[in-house]
Amino acid sequence: MITAIVRYRLPPTIDRNACRLHFLRIAPTFSEVPGLISKHFIWKADGTAGGVYQWESRAAAEAFYAGPWRRGIVDRYGVEPTIEFFEVFGITDNADGVVRIPEVA
Repeated sequence: MITAIVRYRLPPTIDRNACRLHFLRIAPTFSEVPGLISKHFIWKADGTAGGVYQWESRAAAEAFYAGPWRRGIVDRYGVEPTIEFFEVFGITDNADGVVRIPEVA
């Protein structure tokens, strides 16, 4: 399992509310992304936005980020996103009351 943290700088014309509305509009489209377990849409007051993604594999993540998604970020915001990949060793899921240890690939 892989966690990817994606960040990009929004233009000054996109405030918190505009970012939130955009994220709410596109969130359902991520339910069909191959290999994506979950995505948290994130925003920070300094104009940074992005997502924290859980992936089944690094290959699935890299395939997604190499596709039309990256072009969409560049076209919308005029910047390349930064993407950091982390291997997940364990998950404490308080909502479900479980601790999970993903299998090693």
